[in-house]
Amino acid sequence: MWMALFWGAFSSASLYVGQALAKPLGHRTRAVGLLMGFGAGTLLSAVAYQLVPQESLRHGIAPVLGFVGGAAAYYLGDLLIDSRGGEHRQRIKPSSEQADEGSGAAMFLGALLDGIPEAFILGLTLALGGSLSLAFLAAIFVSNVPQGLAGTTSLEASGTTQQRIFWMWTGLTAACGIASLLGNALAGHLTGIAAPAEAFAGGAVLMMLADSMTPEAHQHGGRAVGLFTVAGFLVAGALSVVQ
Repeated sequence: MWMALFWGAFSSASLYVGQALAKPLGHRTRAVGLLMGFGAGTLLSAVAYQLVPQESLRHGIAPVLGFVGGAAAYYLGDLLIDSRGGEHRQRIKPSSEQADEGSGAAMFLGALLDGIPEAFILGLTLALGGSLSLAFLAAIFVSNVPQGLAGTTSLEASGTTQQRIFWMWTGLTAACGIASLLGNALAGHLTGIAAPAEAFAGGAVLMMLADSMTPEAHQHGGRAVGLFTVAGFLVAGALSVVQ
């Protein structure tokens, strides 16, 4: 159980990597866009092979409802957070007007909305599968690097200090660790609905990719983002096969 806490926190700890890269890479928006595209590819692979694999569709309509429910939940949560100043939390290069509109608290809640479902399912699958999914862990870890970088850039542009950003990422890392621990602890009570629960997370992740991560990557990375997305998909897919 405590391993779930560790791996949940570890998967989000790459936000610190993103914060560290914000200074040397923050102005190199094309490089950040390409990195974000690669991260999007790893998450797409996680949705396809880990969260909504073909076998889950044999469980009837429940996984489908879970998938749609996850997408709807993310959509509604995103609308609420956007209305409170978190709309530009994944902007690679926010404008001065967007930065002024940003709210640190709303951006933090938006980061929670992005990270909690993934961490919960990481802990759940660790309990149900008996072993850690390296492909899913890698997908979360890699995708959090550009998200941490973009989030740091947006927060800095809104006037948030580096120290406060560090503690925000620390709080998010702790929250993801707890979410993973909770998923692990509840696994015994969720054996009958594991497939719908994973599909719920898959819907939320796919909605996030379509809503912000992929468009932002393409806007700044250009046409080559497609190649990097495919590369990320293949790397994460290869990890799932090797394991």
